[in-house]
Amino acid sequence: MSSSPNIDPKPFISQVQPVAAITGGELLIRGTSLTAGEKPQVTIGDIDAPVLIGSSSLVIVKVPEGASAGELIVGNGKDVSAIWNCDIGIQVAENLHPVTSPAVDALGNIYTTFSGSRGQKVPVAVYKIDLNYRMTPFINDMMNATGIAVGPDGQIYISSRFDGMVYQASPTGNMSVYVEGMGVATGIVFDPEGNLYVGDRSGTIFKISPQRQIFVYATMEPSIAAYHLAWGPDQHLYVSGPTTSSYDSIYRVKDTGDVEVFYRGLGRPQGIAFDVDGNLYAAASWMGHKGVVRIKPDQTVEHVVSGPGIVGLAFSPSRAMIVATTNAIFRVDVGIRGYSTV
Repeated sequence: MSSSPNIDPKPFISQVQPVAAITGGELLIRGTSLTAGEKPQVTIGDIDAPVLIGSSSLVIVKVPEGASAGELIVGNGKDVSAIWNCDIGIQVAENLHPVTSPAVDALGNIYTTFSGSRGQKVPVAVYKIDLNYRMTPFINDMMNATGIAVGPDGQIYISSRFDGMVYQASPTGNMSVYVEGMGVATGIVFDPEGNLYVGDRSGTIFKISPQRQIFVYATMEPSIAAYHLAWGPDQHLYVSGPTTSSYDSIYRVKDTGDVEVFYRGLGRPQGIAFDVDGNLYAAASWMGHKGVVRIKPDQTVEHVVSGPGIVGLAFSPSRAMIVATTNAIFRVDVGIRGYSTV
């Protein structure tokens, strides 16, 4: 009596985490029958994705160069899965050197830096990327452009960690000094009243009124560089800065200047931003995964974008996340409405 042939079931994808990724990021694919005794084959669009780990219930792949948002399929050597629509970020600019989050104006134009090493003079300090993703020089004559913010007046503000100044630039790129004496000036952000906050790498946070009066708003420990700033919907200032620890914190500064830990447990947190629901997004490592994490008001955390070398992020009017890596800018269509003070 002959036995019926062993037919391997069709691969089934039940979940892909996180919800989005950029080139070099990792996607965790969960399901059943993802392998049939052989290494699974995974494609994103029409490009093969390198498989890092493969089992019948879990496959981990790296997002390959050139992959775009679209169809993820797992083949087990016998059959292929149904399509899983995944969100892969689109690279919109390269050959850059951002060290903090980009800025996005009300029209959706992106501003980002070629910061260079300390004291390095670069041909172009700040670039503008328009809605058609054309990248053009915006600011040339500036050393070590660091933090960028759009002001309530529609001007672009840029800090320099080289000379401790914050510069003001018109939308056409005409630049002037806005304030000086900010130490090793790094992160900058505006509050709804038009006050500008400037982080100093030594831990001091300055507050500059619309009349350009300068105050010391808060002082953090010198080991905690106030490198990245964000203003929250709860009307508090948030601060991050990577240290040598693998268990870093994001801090909240009250209007009294008192500093408290908002969340502890991230690896090298860098650029931060909020959405309108009060969720905080941080470029960081979490639970061994690199990318962007979302910290909810109740302190629960989830990995939302996977990718290496991410130093900052911002939200566009079209509800995309603009992600800056150490050398490129990506647009990730996450459908999240960012919080803005201007």
